[in-house]
Amino acid sequence: MTFSDVVEEIKNLSTEEKREIQLLLQQYLREDRRDEILDNFQSAQLQQQQGELKFSSDIKQLKQLMEE
Repeated sequence: MTFSDVVEEIKNLSTEEKREIQLLLQQYLREDRRDEILDNFQSAQLQQQQGELKFSSDIKQLKQLMEE
């Protein structure tokens, strides 16, 4: 089934079914975003453990770190 097939099938659903699909998609998108945030967090933790992260409260040093 292609994306356009799915879109056509959704068009044929009742309004209530379309709302349910919308709610499900919003939930799936939230879950995907949570997974992405978790992956980024775990990656940052690993980088910190390996000493790859640098921290500073000095704005000039932060700018230099961003340029590296």
